[in-house]
Amino acid sequence: MQVGIAGVGYVGLVAGACLADGGNNVICMDTDESKIKTLKEGGIPIYESGLLEIVKRNVKAGRLSFTTDWARTVKKSLVLFIGVGTPPAPDGSADLSAIMNVAEGIGRHMDGYRIVVTKSTVPVGTHKKVIAAIEAQTEHPFDYVSNPEFLKEGAAVEDFMRPDRVIFGTTNPAVVEIMKEIYAPFMRRVERFLVMDPASAEMSKYAANAMLATRISFINEMAGLCERFDADVESVRRAMGSDSRIGPDFLYPGVGYGGSCFPKDVRALISMGEEVGHPLSIAQAVHNVNQRQRVIFAERVLDYFGDDCKDTTLAVWGLAFKARTDDVRESPAIDAVRMFMEKGATVRAFDPEAMENARTELGGALQTFDDCYQPLEGADALVVFTDWPEFRMPNFERMTQLLNKPVIFDGRNLYDPAVMKKHGLEYHCIGRSNVAQWARRKTDR
Repeated sequence: MQVGIAGVGYVGLVAGACLADGGNNVICMDTDESKIKTLKEGGIPIYESGLLEIVKRNVKAGRLSFTTDWARTVKKSLVLFIGVGTPPAPDGSADLSAIMNVAEGIGRHMDGYRIVVTKSTVPVGTHKKVIAAIEAQTEHPFDYVSNPEFLKEGAAVEDFMRPDRVIFGTTNPAVVEIMKEIYAPFMRRVERFLVMDPASAEMSKYAANAMLATRISFINEMAGLCERFDADVESVRRAMGSDSRIGPDFLYPGVGYGGSCFPKDVRALISMGEEVGHPLSIAQAVHNVNQRQRVIFAERVLDYFGDDCKDTTLAVWGLAFKARTDDVRESPAIDAVRMFMEKGATVRAFDPEAMENARTELGGALQTFDDCYQPLEGADALVVFTDWPEFRMPNFERMTQLLNKPVIFDGRNLYDPAVMKKHGLEYHCIGRSNVAQWARRKTDR
């Protein structure tokens, strides 16, 4: 199949590379010349586990190419995927300017029938706007499909190659068969192809992400309650997860969710509800809890050292919002580090992939290192924000020797408190009995 992709970010590039790996001939187009230059030179503009190898393999095979030429992309492709970003506008709604620019470009350059597929996350009703924008530019026939992505950053390639389900939002059965052909290499179980109208497909993405975000915010609220009653959220989490009606996924307490999807999509869902006079009180509460969670954790660190942190040095492990990505958008670590520096603390940080992006966000005051142990030397505490695998089983003896004070604040509950005690480390985590005294002290104020 001849496929064109608009956008070479997390959605477009992953989709393009994986579709090429499935045997399709794919052209990826973007107006950002620097990104296309990087791709043509054998690199990729983002970090995503396993993606570079797939890109190189399919470029070498001649199935994957990159261009800034939108006209060439449209004319050579039967199926055109829209995979550009929909960042939040100041009011929380989704900014559709890039989507609409692509739609108009498709219409201008069409020379015959096309299938236009929106893979970006867009508010419900966007399909009508995209169709209208294309129709305003051309008289050629086309069909429209809403095909939302369900990709986790850090595991996006795996998710695309082995999807739980693939949704087609279209009213044309013939188009459904073409879309099934495109996805056939990745989906052998036809019952997992879900066909519905475009509006329902658009809503499905927001509903799914909001539910996952709700689980994260719920377990974080339970963690705070556990601290005040000397309960252990790890035990509570396991008990909840063992219930077949609930399951264990997305029930891990921490510093809150971040990244390019959950924060943006929850806010967009709230905005959609406001537009039609249907307030979404649960979604609003989920957002509020998440924003508060990162502040609570940062304040716990700051309270430990007092109001004046000018003589405090903090080592930080993890700057990305989650492991296996370089994405620092809406990262709790970035917000917390900013709070630390505003209080005068010196921050020495390490992240396997996200340090360059973090420096862009935080400026030159952030000190970064090439090894995870280097920031610990002479630091007054280690603060863990991201659950990279290499942070899970560190050399605790070496950490104790390097730290000025043997103190760890763990925003991911990576470690066993008993092991920390064995190594002489003062351990502060989330929702476990060893932080109950701090929680009660905050309540008493």
